[in-house]
Amino acid sequence: MDIKQVQELIRFVSKSGVNEVSIEEKDFKITIKTNQAPTYINAAIPAPAAPVAVAPAPVAEVKPPVPAEDDTSKYVTIKSPMIGTFYRSAGPDKSYFVNIGDEVKAGQVVCIIEAMKLFNEIESEVSGRIVKVLVENSTPVEYDQPLFLVEPA
Repeated sequence: MDIKQVQELIRFVSKSGVNEVSIEEKDFKITIKTNQAPTYINAAIPAPAAPVAVAPAPVAEVKPPVPAEDDTSKYVTIKSPMIGTFYRSAGPDKSYFVNIGDEVKAGQVVCIIEAMKLFNEIESEVSGRIVKVLVENSTPVEYDQPLFLVEPA
């Protein structure tokens, strides 16, 4: 092993996060230690042996259970038109704009999204009944993130 290989090994050990590496061959032995917290890796380099044929283990097909009530294809999703913070009411002491089971009309305010200190009223695009609120109050939302599921009237 020449000096360039030793230097490359030292760089590799320092980047990998390993605390200590020992390499031993018939004509030399090298141990590299770092000051990092110890990381334990047990690795043995076996001598070359005759290839062994191993049959792959059979793989059982596992399908996740399908919930019966998650058919949302019949609902309309009200999505966030912007990035911001989602609020269900106009203030902490005010009642929610809409709750599960409430009837809404197109153009009715269903929530507020605060973006850059501006409070933007979000209106329903469809008339119907609120089936599910998909976001917790006072949490950040992304552009086009689903907020409500509405069963159209």
